[in-house]
Amino acid sequence: MSKPDIRALTIQELTAILAEWNVPAFRAKQIQNWLDNGVTDFDRMNNLPAALRTQLAEHFRIPSVKILRRLVSSIDDTTKYLFELEDGQTVESVLMKYKHGWSQCLSTQVGCRMGCSFCATGIDGLARNLTASEMMAQIEAAQADRSIRVSSIVLMGMGEPLDNYDEVLRFFKMLETPDGVHIGMRHVSLSTCGLVDRIYDLMEENLQITLSISLHAPNNELRRKLMPVARKWTVEELLAACKAYTDRTGRRISYEYAMIDGVNDTDACAHELVRRLRGTLCHINLIPANAVEGKAQRRSSQARLRAFTEILTEGGLNATVRRTLGSDINASCGQLRRHQQDGTKQHFSE
Repeated sequence: MSKPDIRALTIQELTAILAEWNVPAFRAKQIQNWLDNGVTDFDRMNNLPAALRTQLAEHFRIPSVKILRRLVSSIDDTTKYLFELEDGQTVESVLMKYKHGWSQCLSTQVGCRMGCSFCATGIDGLARNLTASEMMAQIEAAQADRSIRVSSIVLMGMGEPLDNYDEVLRFFKMLETPDGVHIGMRHVSLSTCGLVDRIYDLMEENLQITLSISLHAPNNELRRKLMPVARKWTVEELLAACKAYTDRTGRRISYEYAMIDGVNDTDACAHELVRRLRGTLCHINLIPANAVEGKAQRRSSQARLRAFTEILTEGGLNATVRRTLGSDINASCGQLRRHQQDGTKQHFSE
């Protein structure tokens, strides 16, 4: 990985390098088009002179990911990938089929340092950030593997996207490139555990993405037990940032709430959530918690989910229970990578 990543260059930076090589500026656009269409081998850029292809290969690399494992659901065609990066690190991604098209949940970091108590990704901590190119490579690998086009993106895989802020913003710019993957910001969701300072930074970008907040508790005492980030920023500070974000962008906030049996799924929690969020532009996404090896948590019962939802809706909030996809392949992120690291194998059809 000693050669620099050519995809990390802006078109202006690439044009400047080509000028130093006495190569016409229009070649930069040709190169960019190949990169935006997922080409990872300079030799395949067949509208470039052979000498230029050789020179590019000598000076740059094009990051790609390798499919290390693939699990396909026999129920709904959800596909879970374990991708190997160039340095041997691994990340997970999930491809989901909806009526409107294919959506992909991407990782933004190798591991995570947020340490949420119900999450498998953060058990081993953070190894490193992903580059924008590595985020894009996850899409390209899945599209090539399934011969489909991904039409929407969710940054809700491994890692905390706002903890890798600059590369995530660079990735957004790459996404919108007309000749490439070309996914507009209204088809992008970013999920954060609540890095309040970065929410204000993101607000200034005025992007038309959907901001999803991993709330998971209606008060500071309970949230601190579940999420270490709550020791730095209170629920009040987080909700104030969310209101400012909505006021600036006009975009509705989506609050994620993992329903954990006997922990945060009581009627009292539901009523407190109503008091916190009533009158705000938001949607509550109730998520039946996933079992995580080594953790005692269990998902709430169907009866508890119904009761909790009823309290929220009767209180004037828009609340739904997230549809479970890929249940037979354990499609939530984090656990497939841990099994790979431990040398164990999950018993799913591949």
